[in-house]
Amino acid sequence: MADGLERLWTPHRMTYISGGDRPAGGYEQPAGCPFCLAPGRPAEESLVVARGEHVFVVLNLYPYNPGHLLVCPYRHVPDYTDLDPAETAELGAATQTAMRVIRQVSNAHGFNIGMNQGGVAGAGIAAHLHQHVVPRWGGDSNFMPVIGQTKVLPQLLADTRDLLADVWPT
Repeated sequence: MADGLERLWTPHRMTYISGGDRPAGGYEQPAGCPFCLAPGRPAEESLVVARGEHVFVVLNLYPYNPGHLLVCPYRHVPDYTDLDPAETAELGAATQTAMRVIRQVSNAHGFNIGMNQGGVAGAGIAAHLHQHVVPRWGGDSNFMPVIGQTKVLPQLLADTRDLLADVWPT
């Protein structure tokens, strides 16, 4: 039935919603874990922005906002308490750098930073620890996500990755 509304379709999200990109054995085993696989792939394919000694930074494939980054240890561990002191320190430093880089590239006004520990806490990939760095701007909660359950991203993920990687300090 015609209702006079235009539709903005985001069919790429169905893969995430349906779990169509999850390996048959789940993410519990490193062989199927996207965070274990990403560092071994080319940056343009994996969306890895930066690599450190103990952690790497990658764009979220299903971002809440443009520039939504994940800081991940290379080790396949599920819980923050599983990190050793060197991993913990580098995860914190990489998070700070991510904030600086995003501010430089896109002038973010604020950030949501956090980890969902376990499936019951909302972790989509609970088996491999990852910290979210989500840039926020004044007024970014507009009608699209509130009414239309759709987030409008103004840039392709590969382009966002290139902008962030180009500014990331070496």
